Amino acid sequence: MRFKKLTENAQLPSYATPEAAGMDIRSNAEMVIGAGLYAMVSTGLSVEIPAGYELQVRPRSGLAAKFGVTVLNAPGTIDSDYRGEIKVILVNHGKQPFEIKIGDRIAQLVLARALQGKIEEAVELTTTQRGEGGFGSTGVS
Repeated sequence: MRFKKLTENAQLPSYATPEAAGMDIRSNAEMVIGAGLYAMVSTGLSVEIPAGYELQVRPRSGLAAKFGVTVLNAPGTIDSDYRGEIKVILVNHGKQPFEIKIGDRIAQLVLARALQGKIEEAVELTTTQRGEGGFGSTGVS
C-alpha cells in the first residue's frame, strides 16, 4: 500500500509488533471529545489500496478498555478506489472528556480481501431450518 502525507506532521501507519494484524494509525489533530459525543479525527493521510482489497478501520482495545473510546462505525471500510483523507470517527462512551494530541494512536487498519458478489433478483429463496428467525432465534447460550 502507498500512503500519501497530506500535511507535514502526518505519520505513516505502523505495525506495533512483527505479527500484528492491524497497523496503528495516528491523529493529525488536537481535540477533545466530550463524554457521550463523537468526532471525526484527521489523520493527514490518504492511501492507495490494491484493487480487490479494503482497509478496515477498527478500534484500539486499549482506548476502549481504559477510556470507553471506540470507532463509531466499526469496522469502517476504506474502499480501494478512495483517495481522500482517512478520517476516523471516534465516540467517547466514557464519563470524562477524552483528549487527543497529534501523534496519538487512535485506531488500527487491517488489510482485508473484498469480494463483490453477483446480484440477482429472486422470486423465491431456498428454505433453511432457521428460516426467518433472527435476533436471538437460535437460542440464548
